[in-house]
Amino acid sequence: MDFAYGPALIRVNMPDRPALLAEVTRRLRAGEGFALATLNLDHLVKLRGDRAFREAYAAQDLVVADGNPIVWLSRLARRPVGLVPGSDLVIPLADLAAAQGVGIALVGTTEAALAAAAEEIERRAPGCRIVLRIAPPMGFDPDGDAARDLLHRVRDSGARLCFLALGAPRQERLAARGRAEAPAVGFASVGAGLDFLAGNQTRAPEWVRRIAMEWAWRMLSAPRRLVPRYARCAAILPSEAVAALRQRR
Repeated sequence: MDFAYGPALIRVNMPDRPALLAEVTRRLRAGEGFALATLNLDHLVKLRGDRAFREAYAAQDLVVADGNPIVWLSRLARRPVGLVPGSDLVIPLADLAAAQGVGIALVGTTEAALAAAAEEIERRAPGCRIVLRIAPPMGFDPDGDAARDLLHRVRDSGARLCFLALGAPRQERLAARGRAEAPAVGFASVGAGLDFLAGNQTRAPEWVRRIAMEWAWRMLSAPRRLVPRYARCAAILPSEAVAALRQRR
């Protein structure tokens, strides 16, 4: 499934979770780094108006569908992919890191949240090693000198897997830069994934997720912040549907 914005081509190239985990396993064994992005409708909105974000997304090695609208668009295009929420990937990826004996770095959110998330990851993924935790300050610039120093700290820590919880577009831009600054590290952009594990944020109940209504649950939990965002998402759906139908050719 492809999304084209001018010269930038964003491709969902991991069709489902088993394919993603197999590819990450291969890269960890081979000592190859990667940048993993989890595409959702809000990202499509941002991609339309942010060239730096488009360039960073086009540089991602692995892209999954993190949102039912992306899955539905892929079906319209007759290039179906499965739903792979980024928040659900932290523990499976930590399990892979434990199995391969590689260290993990956590970047983003707050020091307290990282400490709580690290404790939960180590509890749920026995044998994993969290070797570095960094909570960047407010206003952190993924293109600045501090970001370069951060990436070098990740590289020098011995971590081979790094979870980025900075929110879009900063986490994807940092991951893209990390491919040059720390090429042996796998950078996984997981959004609120670490905050969920830390208990700072609450995910929708399982039954809500099963009926594809997590967006509504989230919107009702924070309407002032999320109603405008989801309105912008809804506004681009018709044109994205038309673009998906054209891919049938």
